[in-house]
Amino acid sequence: MTVLWLNLGFVYLFSTLARYFAKPPLLLGTVKPRMLYVIPVLMCMVLVAGLQNNIGDTVYYIHTFNITEFTWEDMKSGKDVGFVMFQMVLQMFTKDPQVLIFVTALITNVLIVMTFYQYSRAFELSLYVYITSGLFLVSMNGIRQFLAAAILFAATKYLIEGKWKTYMLIVLIATTIHQSALVLIPIYFIVRRRAWTWTTTIFLLLSILLVIGYGQLSTVLFSAIENTQYGHYKNFTEGGANVLRVIIYGIPLILAYLGRAKLRKLCPYSDYIVNLSLLAFIFMLISTQNWVFARMTIYFGLYNIILVSWICKLFAGKDQKLVYYGILGCYVVYFYYEHVISLGMVYRSEYLSW
Repeated sequence: MTVLWLNLGFVYLFSTLARYFAKPPLLLGTVKPRMLYVIPVLMCMVLVAGLQNNIGDTVYYIHTFNITEFTWEDMKSGKDVGFVMFQMVLQMFTKDPQVLIFVTALITNVLIVMTFYQYSRAFELSLYVYITSGLFLVSMNGIRQFLAAAILFAATKYLIEGKWKTYMLIVLIATTIHQSALVLIPIYFIVRRRAWTWTTTIFLLLSILLVIGYGQLSTVLFSAIENTQYGHYKNFTEGGANVLRVIIYGIPLILAYLGRAKLRKLCPYSDYIVNLSLLAFIFMLISTQNWVFARMTIYFGLYNIILVSWICKLFAGKDQKLVYYGILGCYVVYFYYEHVISLGMVYRSEYLSW
């Protein structure tokens, strides 16, 4: 756990320096951090994520890479062919499974950090929340799905600009990594609209109904996917997500709603970010009934982090520092609760130890 604390401190320090010595803004309302300080941030995150060997599903990926020789025959199954090809290419150079974990962490974190660089108002705050909210830890757990999510997150530019053909092509590429990425096809058309309209009300009501009637609706849902690669989730019995997670995703949305007029002036693309953050909240709300649904927040939770980075600017100038430090304090408490008290997280690596 010491490595994770040191990572948090190092990343926040250098990302703060990156914004302190920022370039003039290139996008309306945004601040471009200085790349000189972004590079060590990336190096630290990639090393920590890429050199671990025990978090979540990492053990499974290491074991599979060790016992499987990936060939063109494996691609005929049509299952996650992009990830199969990715592993096949890596095995042409090395049989060390740590390389798989490292290269995946490299691609994932570069895509995510550079997207924060482009769209976050407070770059260091986004990285701080990315780590303390637990999403950085999740990236070391479900590395395949998070790789797909990072690819789609990097395509935010095309979603905002309405370049649907390019965006759909990227969705299809991400789908070869993890099939659940297909959900972003209908989501594209849903989120590209003004936030806080009747659509928002309908989504919230439907999510509440899903929570209330989960017992009946889950039977229908799991019957629909039982013949797919996700059919085993029907027997998932690990319970639901912590309500605290729902609160973490909900508070930025409440503040965004209260300051919606100012947010639109500050951030022209805020409606899309809010709508995607709302989906993260909805899936997290439903996941209180079954943790499986929390996996979908992997695709939308990153937008909630961008939203958090704009929250301070919704307050009066004299209150912005107080809100900023309040965010830092609340999230570090959550970081400690989740990583230490709830999960008892232990970080193991053959290369990093403290």
